[in-house]
Amino acid sequence: MDVLSATIDLQQQVTAQLVRYPPTPPATESSSRRESSTSGGFNIPRQPCNIDEPNPEGSRMYPLPPKSKPDNKVLTEDFKTPDNHVVRDPRLIRLTGVHPFNVEAPLSDLFNEGFLTTRDLHYVRNHGAVPRVEDSEVMEWEFTIEGMVENPIKMNLTRLLEDYEQVTYPITLVCAGNRRKEQNIARKTKGFSWGAAGLSTALWTGVVIGDLLRTAKPKRGAKYVCFEGADKLPNGYYGTSVKLNWAMDPNRGIMVAHKMNGETLPPDHGKPLRVVVPGQIGGRSVKWLKRIIVTAAPSDNWYHVYDNRVLPTMVTPEMSADLPDTWKDERYAIYDLNTNSATCYPAHNEMLSLTRGVENYRVRGYAYAGGGKRVTRVELTLDKGKSWMLANISYPEDEYRLAPEGEELYGGRLDMSWRESCFCWCFWNLDIAVSQLQTADDIMVRAMDEAMMVQPRDMYWSVLGMMNNPWFRVVIHKEGHALRFEHPTQPALIPGGWMERVKKAGRNISNGYWGEKLSGEQEGAVEEEPTEEVCMINKDIKRTITLNELKKHNGEIEPWFVVSGQVYDGTRFLEGHPGGAASIFGAAGQDASEEFLAIHSENAKTMLVDYHIGSLDKTSRISLADAEAESTKTSAPRATFLQSKVWTKANLSAKKKISDDTKIFTFDLEHLEQTSGLPIGQHLMMRLRDPATREAIIRSYTPLSEATEKGKLDVLVKIYYDKPGKKGGKMTQALDALPVGHSVDFKGPVGKFEYLGRGLCAVSGRQRKVKRFIMICGGSGITPIFQVLRAVLTDREDPTSCLVIDGNRVEQDILCKEELDKMITGNAHKCRLLYTLSQPEPSWTGFRGRMNKELLEKEIGPCRSINGEDLVLICGPEPMEKSVHSILKNMGWKDDDLMFF
Repeated sequence: MDVLSATIDLQQQVTAQLVRYPPTPPATESSSRRESSTSGGFNIPRQPCNIDEPNPEGSRMYPLPPKSKPDNKVLTEDFKTPDNHVVRDPRLIRLTGVHPFNVEAPLSDLFNEGFLTTRDLHYVRNHGAVPRVEDSEVMEWEFTIEGMVENPIKMNLTRLLEDYEQVTYPITLVCAGNRRKEQNIARKTKGFSWGAAGLSTALWTGVVIGDLLRTAKPKRGAKYVCFEGADKLPNGYYGTSVKLNWAMDPNRGIMVAHKMNGETLPPDHGKPLRVVVPGQIGGRSVKWLKRIIVTAAPSDNWYHVYDNRVLPTMVTPEMSADLPDTWKDERYAIYDLNTNSATCYPAHNEMLSLTRGVENYRVRGYAYAGGGKRVTRVELTLDKGKSWMLANISYPEDEYRLAPEGEELYGGRLDMSWRESCFCWCFWNLDIAVSQLQTADDIMVRAMDEAMMVQPRDMYWSVLGMMNNPWFRVVIHKEGHALRFEHPTQPALIPGGWMERVKKAGRNISNGYWGEKLSGEQEGAVEEEPTEEVCMINKDIKRTITLNELKKHNGEIEPWFVVSGQVYDGTRFLEGHPGGAASIFGAAGQDASEEFLAIHSENAKTMLVDYHIGSLDKTSRISLADAEAESTKTSAPRATFLQSKVWTKANLSAKKKISDDTKIFTFDLEHLEQTSGLPIGQHLMMRLRDPATREAIIRSYTPLSEATEKGKLDVLVKIYYDKPGKKGGKMTQALDALPVGHSVDFKGPVGKFEYLGRGLCAVSGRQRKVKRFIMICGGSGITPIFQVLRAVLTDREDPTSCLVIDGNRVEQDILCKEELDKMITGNAHKCRLLYTLSQPEPSWTGFRGRMNKELLEKEIGPCRSINGEDLVLICGPEPMEKSVHSILKNMGWKDDDLMFF
């Protein structure tokens, strides 16, 4: 015993010497990512863990779980699903719609929780509904051990706890689909799009499965252990298998678990009993365990055969449907995880200022290996693999090996000192000079395990998109006085990432160079495709129209207008025009060429053919142009500024910066007593000339000014600046460059919506009584929403209620936030205001995520109003509007109840 004790003491001393603990990075649990290094310097003293465990028995020297959120509840989106009994965290990103529940945490949130993941953010892979098990039923939950065994067993959880020794191990579970989104962008697989957060680590408490199998006594010839859960699916109960010798090997650590982080298993994680298979893909760790079957052959369960495989890369999704023997070939089944790593910081779209004197940036991320192997090195390159730098590695798992003999945690023996297998992720970091980042195009990372298996440079595509582990590449963009970092993808259908950008640019992701051109390679001259002339006339119509005829249709009855000398009758399009009938009325009897051609798409131009009625004769064209010039001359002072048929000039008197890319432009009207004349909810057109071509640039805006404000007009504008390889906004940049004192042309009002007050509004000229507005906006799309909301909330007699959902990227992008918050003060009974951010800072306390299906189902739900008493007002970027439209339509909302500005 003295020799054995001396050996253990020596092992602990050596292990302690190999661990170093530099200062914890910001926003990191102090106990969660202490760093042992592969590059020397091991003499910094260790610090005790400072995360409290309920009723701790002395000072713990290893990580304990962060505290879970106490206020999570059943989410609204789950109310109408079979999972309406499951409490979940709204931060989780749903990858397969509302149901079944397949989620990962935002990568930064997962990393920030540290070595152990709370039940709140632990990834979930469910194939169907979560079995409902009441707390009172947990201890009576039964499972069997059957098949090729001498002593078949049927026992409940009570007996499992009473008759068998309990152990507690830290184990990282990883979905085989982790990072699959990258494969889906390169070439569509049959799987849904996991990002890089399809992994989590917890403390699992239960019984080593070898103890159970030794009691059951497998028969000679038995080679596999099959598991089956209680989740009944279209193709039977979920099941799979592992090799019997793995299950019997204590170094493999396979267990039947009943606790996660010291608590009863949450429903999504197998309540009340599950299998946990360390070092292998998550699909082998069967939840809601009901049967353990010892067999001579691998499981024939449908989910074992047709899931969790890496078929040869030449097998396409179409081919795979007719290859049953290929699917059944065990050579293609996935068991042990492969070696993988990812960069967590810099985060996607993180900005690094170059003006704050920061000399070094700490790049950080995670790595893991499979089959109990240790990650032995992590390397980073800034020159696409020509040279590499060795990162520091932290192994928090090793801290549990130093636990005192006999230590128990959550009722289970914490005895890992004898075991060298590694079942958890590790963390890496490297301080890189900002000057080096400035000259680099990207940061790439790769990991290597103790078997010298290293992550490959290139992707191995397969039909299920599993085990994706090429070098993780973060692109560096130089933007002004800052660096912006771009990850490969974003999970689910969230847009973003360099892979998507490169794919959209028409480049080949699989060209062996990430779709990019080689450094130093000459950029070939790209010939612009000739612009195809769009036909806007009906060639069968030969009618010639005079100016007198045109002027007879300059009102709201049969409005005619001219584009490029051709006459069109807008009568049949009055209701269908996206900008409302007022846009057509404003052009009636006039030459609308400049406005129409500057604003409308090619598709809109082709539609003109259906409304073409003839050509304006040459003399009339000249007369019409002269009349237009004459109408711009000033006449007697007017009470209102805007004119529907005539452009009116206003001088720019001030610019006020609101954010890095947003300004308020103030214009002086014609006299101090003049109002804009813009009805609430409508917009105006602004016209500038391109400084180089003198071509008209025309765009529509909704001012911030109230309609009753005199002498001034305030317009909020988000400026889209030119970026490398991407042109910015013509109008916004021209406006930004306009010197104070210069003029801009205005015309209006236009728009098909008008708020008349106290719930009464007009849509395309038809009055409608509304009891509730649902207002959805993003970015500068807040402006028409702001107008209507202000009108409702400033009128104490207005009974209309409002729900406002304002989606942006970061908090700085929320426009008019101060004004909105002030408006809501004292009006909580009338209005609910929600902000959601797709890339929030850790300190953000509002909603997180995009304007997606889950958010809209939760906050809005299906249309329940009768007689059109609910009206949805929508304004924002075109992709957002299209997405919201599609989601609401699928939720049962009719187009008549959706108003797009």
